[in-house]
Formats: sequence, C-alpha cells, structure tokens
Amino acid sequence: MDMAEIQVIKQHLIDPEICIRCNTCEATCPVGAITHDSRNYVVDADKCNLCMACISPCPTGSIDNWRAMPRLRAYSIEEQLGWDALPEELSPEQLADLAPGADVQTAAPEAAVSPLAGTGEEVFNSTRYGATVPPWSAAHAYTNLYGAKSAHKTITATVTGNVRVTEVGREYDTHHIVLDFGTTPFPVLEGQSIGIVPPGTDANGRPHHARQYSIASPRNGERPGYNNLSLTIKRVLQDHDGNPVRGVASNYMCDLKVGDTVEMIGPFGASFLMPNHPRSNIVMICTGTGSAPMRAMTEWRRRLRKAGKFDGGKLMLFFGARTREELPYFGPLQNLPKDFIDINLAFSRTPGQPKRYVQDLMRERAADLAALLASPDTCFYVCGLKSMEEGVVLALRDVAQQAGLQWESLAEGLKRDGRLHLETY
Repeated sequence: MDMAEIQVIKQHLIDPEICIRCNTCEATCPVGAITHDSRNYVVDADKCNLCMACISPCPTGSIDNWRAMPRLRAYSIEEQLGWDALPEELSPEQLADLAPGADVQTAAPEAAVSPLAGTGEEVFNSTRYGATVPPWSAAHAYTNLYGAKSAHKTITATVTGNVRVTEVGREYDTHHIVLDFGTTPFPVLEGQSIGIVPPGTDANGRPHHARQYSIASPRNGERPGYNNLSLTIKRVLQDHDGNPVRGVASNYMCDLKVGDTVEMIGPFGASFLMPNHPRSNIVMICTGTGSAPMRAMTEWRRRLRKAGKFDGGKLMLFFGARTREELPYFGPLQNLPKDFIDINLAFSRTPGQPKRYVQDLMRERAADLAALLASPDTCFYVCGLKSMEEGVVLALRDVAQQAGLQWESLAEGLKRDGRLHLETY
C-alpha cells in the first residue's frame, strides 16, 4: 500500500461558530493557505505548512482547531466553506478504517520551519513584524465574555447616538454610533473590538454571522462614567473591486435610530492595547475607519491629561483618507491642542494635488520618528486597509536605517516587547 494513502495528519481548521470573520488569519498567513467566501474562513491543507503564525493573532481562538485525518481524505476547501460547525473528531476506530496501519498523532503540531529558512531568499513580509503580545504596562483585557461558546451567547445594547462624521453628500458615509449596556457589565479597553450580530438570515436562510468593529471610545465610556462605548462604521456600498454590494452589518448599523437595540458578542483582542506607562509615546498610523482605536487611545490620554495624570508621553498621528471630506472626525481633530498630539494628514485624491499617503508623511517626519523608534518607551499602532501595511512597515524600516539603526534587531525588539501592532483588513 502507498504510504501516502495511510499517512494521517493533524489538519488545521477554523471553527465557524466562533470565528468573527476579522480577516486576521488570512492577512497573517505567510504562505496563502487561508481563504474565505462570504460565509467562512478556511485552511487549505495542501498549502498549510504548520508555521503557526496565525494562532496568536486570532482574537477568538477559532483558528486553534485540529482534526486527525488521512492526508488523502483531508477536508477540502469546498467542504469547509459549507460548514456551520466543526465536524466531530474521528475515533481511533474510524481512523483505522480509513487509514489502516497509520501512526496517528493526537496533539496539534509544533510550528514548522519557514520554507525560506536557510535558502538565502529575502522576501519582505510585513506581518512577521507585528506583535502578538501587549505592551508591558497595558491594562488587563477581558475577552470573549459573550459569544457562541461562552456562557452568555450575546449581550444587548441600546443605541443612544448615531451621528454621521463625514460630510453629507460625499461617497464615504461614516457614522459614530454609541451603544449603552445599562446595568450589564461589559468591560473594554482601547484597541479591543466587538462583534455585531445583524438580525435576520442570509440568502441560504442561516443566521448572519457577527461582524467585527473596533471600539472608538476609552475604557470609561464614550461618556465618562457611563456603561457605554462607541464605534466608527462606514456604510459599505461596494466591494474592494468596486462592484455594487450592500454590506449587511454596516448598513444595518448606519440606519439604526436612538432607542433601537443591538445584539453583540465579545469583547475581543488582548494584544492591540495601549501602554499605561504615563511617559510612554504612542505613534498611531491609520486610514479611514482604522481611526477607531486611535480615537479611543487619544481620548483616554486626553482625559488623563485633564486629570493631571499625563506625564510627558508623546502622541503622534498619521491619518490618511482620499479627501479631507472623507476623513472621519476631521473637525474634532482640529480642536486638539498642538502640544498634546502631533497630527499629520495625508490625502490621496485632492483635486490638483499630488497623491500623498501616510508612508509619505512618515518619511517626511523621519527625524522625529527615528528618535521615537530608538526609545523603548514608544509603541506603534497601524490600523486600516491591508494595502497600507507593507508601505508603512517599509517606511519604518527606511527611517530606522537612515538613522543608523539596525532594523532587524530593532524590529525583533518591537515585536517581542509588544511595541509594533498591525491590525489591517
């Protein structure tokens, strides 16, 4: 018998019941083994090299699932895309029937060696620089208090505010939405996210899965002392290829009225957290609604400063959008004191002006960024579209190298100490 016929592998699978479709795993995978459709995220057993790069960044743990399967009968992508739940583990007897004589492993595999290791081939992969641990001084984050496999399936919040934060009549319709939890505890930190569960069913009659949104308010609430939070949500009316599409959750949320109720799960995220050390510096780099966690961090620092608990740490923001009119929170940004936050705005489609992106501004501010890169008290946060990530990390590398800093050793420290966080989608 051909050995391939009896080889048993631990197949890497994603649990569709608790996955919040945040795209973190697909964005992180260095070999392109993870893909998705409108329903599920799945792993291609033929491509997965067991490098484990996707395990730690997953906010829910849905990625950390394995099934012993004969290699030639591994679950296909098509099968996984149709799942509502993971299949049961095969018993030893079932495996013996499928692959007689196989040596079955029962634990999840160890991380594999990168396929490029030792080859001398240098491929720039921005995801490998992102930290999966929080800064040492970050507050403790509570996660997964509500969800498919939690004691409580969802938490109900009431809409207490829904305000458009981009100009009316412009293509980008972005809303600032405030949700109140009443007397039910729901502790969150800046940098965490929640999952919104839209009502109704999809085209196949199945309940909609949750959509992830970053929290835009500080830990003590959108209104200090109130048990609430805010979200920054852009109404989705076309896909990444420009084809017309009506985003289920974004349109549902943008159309909510004060007094409506919303079902949520979460909170999620235990690494994209701000430092609590009062002298720590924070560099925030974002586009569009990637500004949500940056707004939360900035507002928390503003409140600390007002209370006399802000001790010299610098705030620096690089914020990009197509035009000034499409930049969320443009007005409030102008009111922040210049000695509190260093704001740099990039617009890529201003009529009569050259295209400018956040990485262009970063290179223009190279001297200031180099000093911040060299300081162990500085944390960097990148949030926005996936397409921005590589350019931003390359800009950081260029700034470091031009200043005579050793990028690889510096980047290793940024990752190890939870000082460079990448959250793109």
